[in-house]
Amino acid sequence: GWGWTRLLRLLVFTFGTDADPAGGRSDGYCGRILRAQTQGTRRDGHHEFSLRMEGDPEAYRPGSTYRVVLLATSPSFFRGFTLIALKEGREGTADGDYTGQFQIIDEDDTHTPRRRTRIQVLWTAPPTGTGCVILKASIVQKRIIYFQEEGSLTIQLCEKEHVFGEATEAPAMECCACGTAKYRLTFHGNWSEKVHPKDYPRRANHWSALIGASHSRGYVLWEYGGYASEGVRQVAELGSPIKMEEEIRRKGDEVLTVIKTKAQWPAWQPLNMRAAPSAEFSVDRTRHLMSFLTMLGPSPDWNVGLSGEDLCTKDCGWVQRLETDLIPWDAGTDGGVTYESPNRPTIPQEKIRPLTSLDHPQSPFYDPKGGAITPVAKLVVERIARKGEQCNVVPDTIDDIVADIGQEEKEEDDTPETCIYSGWSPWSACSSATCEKGRRMRQRMLKAQLDLSVPCPHTQDFQPCMGHGCSIEEPSTCMMSEWISWSACSVSCGMGMRSRERYVKQYPEDGSLCQLHTEETEKCVVNDECSPSSCVVTEWAEWDPCSVTCGLGMRRRERMVKMPPIDGSMCKTEVAEVEKCMMPECHSIPCMLSPWSDWSGCSVTCGRGVRTRQRMLKSDPAQCTEELEQTEKCMLPECPVDCMVSEWSEWSECNKSCGKGHTIRTRMVKLEPQLGGSACPETIQRKKCKIRKFRQEIRSMSRGFPSKSSCRMQPWSSWSVCSKPCGGGIQEHFMTVKKRTKGPVAASCKDRKEIRACNVHPC
Repeated sequence: GWGWTRLLRLLVFTFGTDADPAGGRSDGYCGRILRAQTQGTRRDGHHEFSLRMEGDPEAYRPGSTYRVVLLATSPSFFRGFTLIALKEGREGTADGDYTGQFQIIDEDDTHTPRRRTRIQVLWTAPPTGTGCVILKASIVQKRIIYFQEEGSLTIQLCEKEHVFGEATEAPAMECCACGTAKYRLTFHGNWSEKVHPKDYPRRANHWSALIGASHSRGYVLWEYGGYASEGVRQVAELGSPIKMEEEIRRKGDEVLTVIKTKAQWPAWQPLNMRAAPSAEFSVDRTRHLMSFLTMLGPSPDWNVGLSGEDLCTKDCGWVQRLETDLIPWDAGTDGGVTYESPNRPTIPQEKIRPLTSLDHPQSPFYDPKGGAITPVAKLVVERIARKGEQCNVVPDTIDDIVADIGQEEKEEDDTPETCIYSGWSPWSACSSATCEKGRRMRQRMLKAQLDLSVPCPHTQDFQPCMGHGCSIEEPSTCMMSEWISWSACSVSCGMGMRSRERYVKQYPEDGSLCQLHTEETEKCVVNDECSPSSCVVTEWAEWDPCSVTCGLGMRRRERMVKMPPIDGSMCKTEVAEVEKCMMPECHSIPCMLSPWSDWSGCSVTCGRGVRTRQRMLKSDPAQCTEELEQTEKCMLPECPVDCMVSEWSEWSECNKSCGKGHTIRTRMVKLEPQLGGSACPETIQRKKCKIRKFRQEIRSMSRGFPSKSSCRMQPWSSWSVCSKPCGGGIQEHFMTVKKRTKGPVAASCKDRKEIRACNVHPC
């Protein structure tokens, strides 16, 4: 009964299961533990065991998942454990005392009855309004149970306070917001050799194309504790978003917007060299969740992303801004532990889980102390527009309601600022002279490429057309989507097949069927050889920019070795390829320009601003249309935030009912100073007060009546509980009349009250 499996079931039983999962009553086993505790085997103060939550958070976010690690310091060990999460102040005597949900990581491994020095579980925090929670662990060693009420085997966490405009922590059963909202997602990669130096892959580091969607609660792209779909696997292992986009588009009305950004090679560059990738998407009452993922490469199957982030607030509004740090997670499809581990498929497939600093000593994120992983990226989601009637319970502080949010599928001009083009030529004649569909084309010339590391695409543009007298908008025409990118090749070496798809966006109005193809296939070659001496390589990366800005030059592209030859020989497959490239014709009379000046200082002293640089024209202005000034964004350290306090309250009553006393007023700290901002001013003030009436009435009445007519009072009561836990509150105590006498003095014989300030420290 003391085996590892039995203890695992006890953990499951502890969280609300009335019957032993083995089929019998749980009383015998639980009772054994309770009796062991009462018979003196319980030991406090032993610190060879500890309970840790990754990142050591000070508060929990409702609905979020955290990694909990139980550790034993050598030479100590344990053979079993129990883990419970109790609501604060509860004893665990009823099912309702427990909260949150636990999930074992590496569940198959827990069936092995051996000594342990570490075990990991995932804990999902309870919903909003639960309050503080206490996590407690028990350790089992040869029938001896160590249980610690406080100290190294106990963690106390309170609920993170909700801020107006923040997203709900877990998807609500139903969003109550009205209208639609449009957002801009910006991905800031922070995965660099400076921040994450261990084994950093210098040659081929990159972020894959980001893929995601705004969607309903009925669709889950990925989630912790779930299994990766084929689309998620291809993003995680190959960096290919094609299958993932296909899966998303097949969800139909469950999805409102497909979210996509381009891949980033290399993974990190300063903002003045490359803008952070961004994409826009919309949400509505039904499809108010946002999910995405992107692979950090090279890696076995590691990604970052968000799953089911709710942009609908509890106040029936739309989140104004979301900013979150991202740590990598494992898709559970490849067992590698380093960036460039050889392919090692995980069979059977494991569940998606966050990476941790205690996963494996060879991991680039390993930390023997179990500290939090430094984030590899940051995501910023900003609301840029709202449309339609809104129904916020609390008025929104941003006025961004527009008449029309616009079409999500509309192509935006993403031409890099470092590419200088001529104007577009007129459209060519249509390639079809009949009512069959054709194409027409226009072109533009690349005049200058100011940054050779940034490609300059889109020198040609195509548009569907028909012959003269035919309408491209006729009712019998199908409206088709663009082709989704080609799939990965069906083989890892030799000749295979690949395919691509498109879908019908709108069927003909006359009810006829679309005759256009929705799928295409073609042959592909990944590796020329298929033998024990051949190696498996990735698809080719994008071509580097041309080596010249005009005339004939060269360009290069690379691919990586994913698996070396089985026979141990050297990989003979080419991993680099070079070809000629033709840029616009070089002018015989060049445009003569001076070098660019240095960048000016940033236009602000903190936060975001702009900076400029200029160059001079040295030749005939008629021969030169190049720009003479450039502007780019610049980022300085964030601006200091001064302390913000509320208005003063009204002055309180005098704390004395007669004679000299004082009165106070208070104000609350609304925002603590940040980043060196101005400190908070005083939050409580007092001034003197003096009340004469009571004493004068007593004196005048005592002249005409015997002393026995004076008031008899009870002793002062104890001070009341402070009215506020922080920021300046008030306490009161009272003196009541013990016995009222008859006669004129009785009218002035009154109860008395005193007040004083309390808890004046800032919140």
